[in-house]
Amino acid sequence: MSGSKFFKDKIALITGGSRGLGLAIARQICARGGKVALIARDAEELARAKTELDRLATDVLTIPCDLLESAQIQSAVQQVLQHFSKIDILINNAGTIEIGPLAHMQLKDFDRAMRLHFWAPFILYLLVAPHMRAKGGGRIVNISSIGGKIAVPHMAAYAASKFALAGFSDAMRPELAQDNIYVTTVTPGLMRTGSQIHAKFKGDRAAEYRWFDWSTKIPFASISADRAARKILNACRHGKPALIVPCSAYFIIVANALFPNLIGRLMKAANRYLPPRVGQSGNEAVSGADVRLRK
Repeated sequence: MSGSKFFKDKIALITGGSRGLGLAIARQICARGGKVALIARDAEELARAKTELDRLATDVLTIPCDLLESAQIQSAVQQVLQHFSKIDILINNAGTIEIGPLAHMQLKDFDRAMRLHFWAPFILYLLVAPHMRAKGGGRIVNISSIGGKIAVPHMAAYAASKFALAGFSDAMRPELAQDNIYVTTVTPGLMRTGSQIHAKFKGDRAAEYRWFDWSTKIPFASISADRAARKILNACRHGKPALIVPCSAYFIIVANALFPNLIGRLMKAANRYLPPRVGQSGNEAVSGADVRLRK
């Protein structure tokens, strides 16, 4: 079945669908005749996304939802089912990045990352999988990160939560397959989505922003959101177990698996060039947009 035919009249629930990769995925599903439900925190961003997608003459439902709150997740799923009566595809895309030395990370930072990257997809699985099973099957796409395969210094909370999502995604796949629910674990490397603006920075915030901003612009190591979206939807259509993009991310993951001690030493060496911890003022998280304004 061709990509356009597969997605025609399918209902896709996409978290974090108001911008970046989530919106790119939604745009391509709608262009192929599918219908989407987007959930995200920012109502204004959702309104802009709906205005754009409505031009594709399809049915778009947007629901403001804080994925840190389980009650809001339950309400959002109920609204989607009331509107569309089914969910064929669940894409767990929502994420946040917090960058800074481990010394500045607190329990609340790890808790927030785990609630967004692991617990929210888990709750959505609990709510959506029974409906997919009753309808004869479905697709679940969990968008993890290369940070869910290789822990990077100054991104401890992010890496821990993405490792949890990748592990859960891989574990659920064989059990759901018997119900014709196909699970795809997506491991993207760096993507050119403007994530540095929305990321949170701690420690020497300006210096942390500079290195992260630079890393997202390396041509051979990053991928555009539109290209990543095409690959993700192709993997979803075929029910592929895993997808790693771009190729550079694949080679890094393989190198880590084959030479873990070498990669560990390289990470320690790289950490020496990252900004050092600062005083207690560095414990406050500031968005990339605010860091740029403070320059």
